[in-house]
Amino acid sequence: MTWCRSMRRRPGVGLAAPQIGIPLKIIVLEDIKEYIAQAPEEENKAQDRRPFDLLVILNPKLKKKGNKTALFFEGCLSVNGYSAMVERFLEVEVNGLGRDGKPIKVDACGWQARILQHECDHLEGTLYVDKMVKRTFRTVENLDLPLANGCPKQGVR
Repeated sequence: MTWCRSMRRRPGVGLAAPQIGIPLKIIVLEDIKEYIAQAPEEENKAQDRRPFDLLVILNPKLKKKGNKTALFFEGCLSVNGYSAMVERFLEVEVNGLGRDGKPIKVDACGWQARILQHECDHLEGTLYVDKMVKRTFRTVENLDLPLANGCPKQGVR
């Protein structure tokens, strides 16, 4: 699949078909140990980030589970080299079709839930910059700089 290769080549943890010019409602996502190991352990723990195998979901329908949210930095292959804080639900359910054409249901929490929301947003024409806390937008090289006065703190809400 073209989009799986594109996601892995960049590298990224998710991709929506429209990002590479395919006008279909398909998302792919995976988070592997090698990517997770690049971030500090305490950050991974705060984000509830764990590895998961490749998921391919056709016509995904996203539903939030609960009202708890988390505010963390995220980036995007469509806005490469930048990052900003975005508030996302901690738990979601996604229903659709798997790559075998059979119904699939994914109950996700933590970082996997964030990735699912991010990729489903792409299918609606929304980028993370449309939802970001504007004063947190920065280059990835500047992620460690302190937040501006008045910016919310990262973490679970």
